[in-house]
Amino acid sequence: MPKVGAMAKKDVETIKAESGGLRSSLAEELANSDRFFSGAAEKILKFHGVYQQEDRDARKQDRTADHHQFMIRTRLPGGQLTPEQYIAHDDLASNYGNNTLRITTRQDFQFHGVLKGDLRETLRELNHALVSTLGACGDIVRNVMACPAPTADPQRRAVQDFSFELTRALYPRTNAYHQIWVDGEAMIDEQVVEDPLYGKTYLPRKFKIAIAYAGDNCVDVYTNDVGLVAIFDAESKLKGFNLLAGGGMGMTHNNDATFARLGDEIGFITPEQVVETVKAIVTIHRDFGDRENRKHARLKYILEDHGVEWFRAELENRVGFKLQPFEPLPLFQVEDHLGWHEQGDCCWFIGIPVENGRVVDRGNYRLRTGLRAIIEQFDLPVRLTAQQNILLTNIHPDDRGAVDAALAKYGILTIEDITPVRRRALACTALPTCGLAITEAERVLPGVIDQLEDVLDELDIADSGITIRMTGCPNGCSRPYVAE
Repeated sequence: MPKVGAMAKKDVETIKAESGGLRSSLAEELANSDRFFSGAAEKILKFHGVYQQEDRDARKQDRTADHHQFMIRTRLPGGQLTPEQYIAHDDLASNYGNNTLRITTRQDFQFHGVLKGDLRETLRELNHALVSTLGACGDIVRNVMACPAPTADPQRRAVQDFSFELTRALYPRTNAYHQIWVDGEAMIDEQVVEDPLYGKTYLPRKFKIAIAYAGDNCVDVYTNDVGLVAIFDAESKLKGFNLLAGGGMGMTHNNDATFARLGDEIGFITPEQVVETVKAIVTIHRDFGDRENRKHARLKYILEDHGVEWFRAELENRVGFKLQPFEPLPLFQVEDHLGWHEQGDCCWFIGIPVENGRVVDRGNYRLRTGLRAIIEQFDLPVRLTAQQNILLTNIHPDDRGAVDAALAKYGILTIEDITPVRRRALACTALPTCGLAITEAERVLPGVIDQLEDVLDELDIADSGITIRMTGCPNGCSRPYVAE
């Protein structure tokens, strides 16, 4: 197999600084016949929402051949899609992917098995459906999560809308993405404008944000770099947000300087202060994050090394106002929003369990075919959950019976068909596509759950609601460190 990137190795910070606003040599390398990108271009490719991978099963069988392929991750604030956007994803999974869609634990979709020659057309068609991949990966603010449950309550809808407002405010200001993937223009601007928020080297590492309601922690809000918990007053009006900072799951085996960490309670902010405050926290990460050691570069290590009081003072200095005290919170529940629920506007939504987030047809279980048929027939908007499940929304009461019949027709399982332990299980992708995986996760978890269900039945505790989260490496994309 040919070697990838014969160039002298550069550190990631140098690669970012020399990328020309996230251009690197992507356009030039798209035009060559190689099945892979060079080392520097491969690093910048991540900012565009694309990971270079290999089929590790195929590589194990034949190490002389080239098994490069790509994973594309879309950016879907709050996990929300229109019916047309869902259909566009489904089409692309057939045309360029491996005939599956994968729901991530951050409310995104991923395509797997895309070849280099199909990257431009895949990203172009996504953008034509008003879906971007820019910032879905890389050292930048990733997809902004929010509780996906549809609601007619304008106050709660306003909370969900912050996922879009923050996405717009924190979106990278480069035109390289559209030039390379959408417009097809390979030329580099004579004057590359430095991003006003991120600078030319962007962030030291990735940055994750989640928005939750008090009492409903379906997004695992404490595991994010920034967490916002909506607080309502006695009249159910949005009062503001409790602010958390410094959470994160990633760690490295046998390295005590790295660890999973829950976010610290920083203070309380009003709705009008949200965007300014979060942008200021991003700049703290930008300015104080460790750019020498990427394993120690997340925001959580700034909190750990400097302390909450230092962080709060630095944040207040940057925003120019004092944070209010952190508001008392009720006990959190982790709602998965599965099953039938009223939206409050005369319509209903149904949450469909998707084992390990893999939307696929297998035998009589025709999840992918059935979801598409139902979404097309009833013109249903879609929302993805942090538990890798899917919500079909805006269902008219008169259509509930027809939707149930369609689910049965395609063999799609509902919450009545699965055990509590399977309902609460999560797994990352792991082998054979993730380059960081050191073991299995998604492919073996169903079998593990089969065995566990038998044991729980024998012990008469099958309804205990145990949470199982399996990860293929210590980075913990399935959030295993907060399973219970």
